[in-house]
Amino acid sequence: MTTTPTPTSTDAAPESSFATLGLAEPILRAVQAAGYETPTAVQAIAIPLALSGRDLLASAQTGTGKTAAFVLPTLQRLAETEGDRGVTRALILTPTRELAEQVEGAVRTYGGHLRLRTALLVGGMPYGPQIGALRRGADLVVATPGRLLDHLDRGDLLRLDTVETFVLDEADRMLDMGFQPDLARLAEVLPAKRQTLMVSATIPREVEKLAHSMLSNPERIEIGERRSPAATVTQRVVTVTEGDKMRLLLHLLRTGEGLAAGAEPTALVFTKTKIRADEVAEFLMADGVPVGLLHGDRSQIQRRRALENFRSGRVAVLVATDVAARGIDVPGLDIVVNFDAPMAPEDYIHRIGRTGRAEATGEALSFVSNGEAWALRNIERHIGRAIERQHVEGYSAPEPAPRPARAHAGAPRGGSRGGYQGGGAPRSNGGFSGARRDDRRSSWK
Repeated sequence: MTTTPTPTSTDAAPESSFATLGLAEPILRAVQAAGYETPTAVQAIAIPLALSGRDLLASAQTGTGKTAAFVLPTLQRLAETEGDRGVTRALILTPTRELAEQVEGAVRTYGGHLRLRTALLVGGMPYGPQIGALRRGADLVVATPGRLLDHLDRGDLLRLDTVETFVLDEADRMLDMGFQPDLARLAEVLPAKRQTLMVSATIPREVEKLAHSMLSNPERIEIGERRSPAATVTQRVVTVTEGDKMRLLLHLLRTGEGLAAGAEPTALVFTKTKIRADEVAEFLMADGVPVGLLHGDRSQIQRRRALENFRSGRVAVLVATDVAARGIDVPGLDIVVNFDAPMAPEDYIHRIGRTGRAEATGEALSFVSNGEAWALRNIERHIGRAIERQHVEGYSAPEPAPRPARAHAGAPRGGSRGGYQGGGAPRSNGGFSGARRDDRRSSWK
């Protein structure tokens, strides 16, 4: 399939409610039961276009409701179009297991009043239950690329030649993670006549090329500036030596110095490597901080437990690598901490987009050492403005003097349980006391 170069760019959405978007009554009832009445900008524009059958290339800042923008019309098309029950007519592809589970949860929430069967096909989990779901028949499949192709190779339980709607979520991350060959293979087995919805937080050149190969005359939607984080996220930088980053993190979590959330916030801490994540988590746990750990070397069960503990408030801090950045959606998350500066500016946007979601406020604090000054300059150039500096007495280091711009051949790159890891459940009489703003509870030793 090819795309013609006639995209449209949209910066604002018309005034609307979910009731005016053309959604069927059972879906509208589920949306309202979930507590939503007014669609976000990307939802208000994308849903009617998707319901009309158009291919879409949609871009919006992280946390602006892109999942519902493609789940709702996909569910409606399944409910309205004729087809054998249990035959796969919709496929949603995501780059990570966490994101697939989040999307499948949205499908169950918004499709709760529809007679539809779903299957979740992700790596790191047993094949048995997935094969069972396919054998019973799945109208809609949510999957990651590798496990989807595994099921295709195993036999004839999964058929994709009946797919009418194909959704490619987080297309930019999909390409970053090296899934281009998998996508090319899928394009060969999916029917040529289909609706394709491609959703991405950013649309770099590589995503443009992918859209050209997989979409047919798409409508293009762009909400907000491509390079900008959500306006509801307050961003700051602390310059610090590498050797002081651990102490600085613990100090800020304990005291809340300079943080709007105050002491002991719910915090998502990003590191650049899995080993680094292990080290940060061990350091915090040694000081009595309940910590969850999330990275690629953790089993799917460990990763799921870590997220569940974080969302429920059993742990207040989650340490993660970028592999999980796209799948974490935690209501009421106070702050994202970039313990290590991200190597790519786009990763910065995705990391800090974990807070300030759905028009809520949030904070993002980046620790930047002398050796990471180049990464900070790239981030500020990418977003088009300087990020506010925060001084923390006893921890902040002098910021290195700006160096003349020069061309770079390439940027330098520098069995425990998930969730609570500290020798037992958090004690109810220590640390956090009383209900938090989002009614979650946690405690530090």
